[in-house]
Amino acid sequence: MSVVAFPGQPDPAPVGPTTATAVDGFLDSLTAATTRAGYAETLRRLLAVTGTPFPAAALQPEHYAAAMERWTAATPATWNRHLSALTSFTTWAQRQEILATDPARRLERRKSARRGDRSIPRARLETLFTDTSHALRERVLWRLLYETAARAEEILTLNVEDLDPEFRRARVTSKGGAIEYVHWATPTARLLPRLPAGRTSGPVFLADRRAPTSGPRVPADGDIDPTTRRGRLSYPRAEYLFKTASATLDPHRQGWTLHQLRHSALQHLAQAGRSAPELQAKSRHQHLASLGHYVRLGEETSARITAEADPVQRRRTR
Repeated sequence: MSVVAFPGQPDPAPVGPTTATAVDGFLDSLTAATTRAGYAETLRRLLAVTGTPFPAAALQPEHYAAAMERWTAATPATWNRHLSALTSFTTWAQRQEILATDPARRLERRKSARRGDRSIPRARLETLFTDTSHALRERVLWRLLYETAARAEEILTLNVEDLDPEFRRARVTSKGGAIEYVHWATPTARLLPRLPAGRTSGPVFLADRRAPTSGPRVPADGDIDPTTRRGRLSYPRAEYLFKTASATLDPHRQGWTLHQLRHSALQHLAQAGRSAPELQAKSRHQHLASLGHYVRLGEETSARITAEADPVQRRRTR
């Protein structure tokens, strides 16, 4: 039996919070600052698509599809990361009884192609790091990411008060909200003090412009430097600057990603003979299986360790 609406009667307007209010509530529920910053980028795009005010209960698959159009040509990993933000928001909104349907139901995760070594040759990294034509902020960020082998979100969310120059370490909030420490070496130790320039609080890495004071892109107070009123450097902007700067050194002229600095650091340490537990301590992976995605040593390494472990070879050297 079908139901026909009375003519001239408009559909009832959805009730409940606006999408902007729901997004704020969802982000406030996230304890990990790195996750919150990453999801905020995706959800800002959703708000740009729907406009404000717009009832969250009226979100449809078309809105999610329009938001994801921005990353249609991105890598599968990037696509999946932004889709995860939307699905996490949807799950939260359904638990809060804000959404009765799943606007993400027509979107599918993309299968990442299996890739081999994603590390960047050490010599090319050194060329990039020592090129003084790049701004101090970028050179410090790239060095710090490489020497700490940390995730880009962890370093970009650092505040000045998180730094411990005496012990060459910084306090970061890792995945899941755990408080951990990352450590850097002498090259970073020489550059890093120049960046805060006397500031004692606020983001370590600042954007070029002052933070907006109104509208949907207003950052939280903790993401604004109290002295200059500049906001925190965003992941997309930092990624763009790194890809642009590294394109001339990349044989494919595409430029590298910030995440490849983490790959490179762990791969180079493995090539230097560091053990799996040592690499796990550096990367802070909870499981060795996850570390395997970063470290891919080839046939030469297999041959070397076989020769070094050969008991006949060891007797001959004596």
